[in-house]
Amino acid sequence: MTPDDIARLPYRPCVGVMLVNETGEVFVGQRIDSDQPAWQMPQGGVDEGEAPREAALRELWEETGVPSDLVTVEAETDEWIPYDLPHHIVPHIWKGRYKGQEQKWFLLRFHGSDEQVNIRTDHPEFSSWRWLAPEKVVTQIVPFKRAVYERVLSAFEDRL
Repeated sequence: MTPDDIARLPYRPCVGVMLVNETGEVFVGQRIDSDQPAWQMPQGGVDEGEAPREAALRELWEETGVPSDLVTVEAETDEWIPYDLPHHIVPHIWKGRYKGQEQKWFLLRFHGSDEQVNIRTDHPEFSSWRWLAPEKVVTQIVPFKRAVYERVLSAFEDRL
């Protein structure tokens, strides 16, 4: 695909979840499909006819095993935040249909215990997970998503 081909592609509608524990630390998972450090917060596509909040709670369950009754939805970003994939990745992800994602982010407060987090789900996305202080999150994220994470942290900073 040429850069012009990629530029004409749409963004994939997606949600992101900033799961924060009672002490203000943020959940991050190491992507199972990467042998390099590739930590991220839970995220995923919005299904046809699905409201973004519903998608966020579904993605949380699918990626962390945390059910919606263990969280409180505290906030969401006002806008959708886009990011572009590196060009060499575009043909290999989502069948080359999207140039990146446009994400609506939700801040969820976790009221459970670490034992209630289970990344060994039906379709695991993470090989390991940990809690990080908010100020350490951006440096652990793959470079092409860092600007998004900075905006998310800024949007939710008064609640962290």
